[in-house]
Amino acid sequence: MNTLHIKTGDTVRVLSGNEKGKTGKVVESFPRLGLVLVEGIGMHTKHQKPRREGQKGQIIQKHLPIRASKVVSVEAAKKEKKAAAPKKVAKKVVAKKK
Repeated sequence: MNTLHIKTGDTVRVLSGNEKGKTGKVVESFPRLGLVLVEGIGMHTKHQKPRREGQKGQIIQKHLPIRASKVVSVEAAKKEKKAAAPKKVAKKVVAKKK
């Protein structure tokens, strides 16, 4: 069973790469692949050639997922009005009773 430390709807901050430090909301998660689709992060520009005669070429903006290991969940403090800081989330494994 594959699980991620973040879920759809969480606000996350990017830890590494070209988009380091940016925050966004998780639109979709892919647990089996270990990828997440974050709003406004991971945009890719593609130049498309004309396919038929008389058709024009175009530039397409495509939204690509990024690795889940490169993002961390951000929990904003409701009482204090400070900038949201990344917080590591720990997992606990509990043995099953038989």
